[in-house]
Amino acid sequence: MLTPDERRELLDLARSSICDEMHCRQQSFMNLPEKQKQRAARTENRLDQPGGAFVTLHLAGDLRGCIGYIEYPGPLRQAVDAVARKAAFEDPRFSPLSPAELDRIHIEISVLSPLHRIAGVEDVQVGRDGLVVELGRHRGLLLPQVATEYGWGAEEFLNNTARKAGLPPTAWHDTAAELYAFAAEVFSEDSEPT
Repeated sequence: MLTPDERRELLDLARSSICDEMHCRQQSFMNLPEKQKQRAARTENRLDQPGGAFVTLHLAGDLRGCIGYIEYPGPLRQAVDAVARKAAFEDPRFSPLSPAELDRIHIEISVLSPLHRIAGVEDVQVGRDGLVVELGRHRGLLLPQVATEYGWGAEEFLNNTARKAGLPPTAWHDTAAELYAFAAEVFSEDSEPT
């Protein structure tokens, strides 16, 4: 579990990374409160450990971008920095974020636990688990909150994860398919105190 300060640091970093990519430097490191700069300089915390993360952008309640790494070899803060930029400018489902949208987006971060193998639908706990389905060169991932948002049961969640991989919905039944679950710590600018 991340501390409230670590969550806030990651949210600030995500917004700053997007802003830096637009060259506006709205919330660069130099503008962080003095207490936060001191804390970042003197403490090694969870943000310095390797970890997977996704950054999701919402605009007026609608998805505006979402990209992440299941696993990232470097520090978690580097993963968030990289995927915030990718979610804003490289998600192929959306045009790049415009400067006019920057102040209206809401940022959500999902910090992932390590993946663990599951056998099938009986091992899926909706609301807790995110899923990965792999078959051949296809790989699909859905975050835990997706099943809850759509009201899916475990089987429907697996079906949609297979679809996300570009496979038929029941491909997860294939004996060659590899199924994984993971937990995610999810937090957003809307849910964190400033």
